[in-house]
Amino acid sequence: MSFNLASYIDHTILKQATTISEVDKVCLEASLENFVAVCIPPKYVSDAKKLLDGSNVKVATVIGFPLGFTATETKVKEIMEALAMGVDELDMVIDLCALKSGDWKHLEKEITECLKPIYAAGKVIKVIVESGILTDTELEACCELYSKYDIDYLKTSTGFSAKGVTTEAVKLMRAHLPQRIGIKASGGIRTYAFAKELIEAGATRLGCSASMQIMKESRMA
Repeated sequence: MSFNLASYIDHTILKQATTISEVDKVCLEASLENFVAVCIPPKYVSDAKKLLDGSNVKVATVIGFPLGFTATETKVKEIMEALAMGVDELDMVIDLCALKSGDWKHLEKEITECLKPIYAAGKVIKVIVESGILTDTELEACCELYSKYDIDYLKTSTGFSAKGVTTEAVKLMRAHLPQRIGIKASGGIRTYAFAKELIEAGATRLGCSASMQIMKESRMA
């Protein structure tokens, strides 16, 4: 394997009934494998920070998750609360209702307002566009819009939609984004073969709940 797979992975647990013991387990696994981050529900950010103290693993959480249609002011409040708990990275779902309605002005206002506290804190932002429910034209338009902002990653999916990431979506995003913006592929990545395919297509981060199985498969490849 010519790349360090662990350095791409956000080890993720975001199911509705996530328990503290499950977060504990994810953090332990992440520190053992040296994954780049864990991605966990907002309520567990402080716990994860304590559990990962002394490790290189970052703590990521989600904003406006998973549907994205909470008010901009609510998203900003969620961001502020996560920052106060010490979060390193924020994965924010855009207002998909606005996108589907063609209200790009709202999306511009949303990202502008949400970026302010993130910039001030010097943290990482990943913007989730839910590529599985977008047309190619809509996905290209998202790339064009968010390229205007100093975001760290455009992220494909929440993992809660009927369709997750595809290699085609990652390739399209890579073709329409500047190199400075990374691509986080997520939603349905369960095998090493698919993870490798997504990285080769241009993904620079992978959101996976099956990370341990993927790592196991990578060692046998």
